[in-house]
Amino acid sequence: MKLIPHPRSTTLLLAIDLVGTGLFAAEGASVAVNARLDLLGVLVIAIVTATGGGIIRDVLLGDAPPSSMRDWRYFSIALVAGASVFLVHSATHFENSSLITLLDAAGLSFFAVAGAAKAVQFGLTPLLCIMLGGITGVGGGAIRDVLISRVPMVLRGDIYATAALLGAAVTVICLRLKVPPAIASSLGIVSCFVLRMLAVHFHWNLPGAVPANPS
Repeated sequence: MKLIPHPRSTTLLLAIDLVGTGLFAAEGASVAVNARLDLLGVLVIAIVTATGGGIIRDVLLGDAPPSSMRDWRYFSIALVAGASVFLVHSATHFENSSLITLLDAAGLSFFAVAGAAKAVQFGLTPLLCIMLGGITGVGGGAIRDVLISRVPMVLRGDIYATAALLGAAVTVICLRLKVPPAIASSLGIVSCFVLRMLAVHFHWNLPGAVPANPS
């Protein structure tokens, strides 16, 4: 059976992926530090948060082995970011929930756009590209939350996955309209980040299920 060659990642896509890796690693390490994990635990959570979404994306695309396992820079960036957060906290005991939220929103934005852009390269339909962007954005954080025994942010937080889907949708629409990739990616990142931060500030949530009145 003849193998179909997979498209190569562009420099722009790789850069977005690596920036998102660093941001999510720092955010994951910060969450792990707040959960009072030891150094190994912090590094594990940093790596899982930083690479989980990308691994899920690549597995769904059939891009095996995943990018983070082919390119040493992914794990290196995650390790450096996680260790840096641990060392800074050990030296200063600095904890800031606002900074964690900021890092999370930034990582979510970069990964949502990276996931959508890579799906476009693989020729998926626009709807699937948007969905894959959302999955890439929330995947690592969901695994992180499960590992530290808390309900995943995507299921309980202010508008979260919706922000990732918006960023992915903006990116895909712009690419379909032949907008230059750098501009399309920037618009997607900004859209996701702004919506996520507005949701946090104003406590926006999607409608929840209303329990039935007891009879």
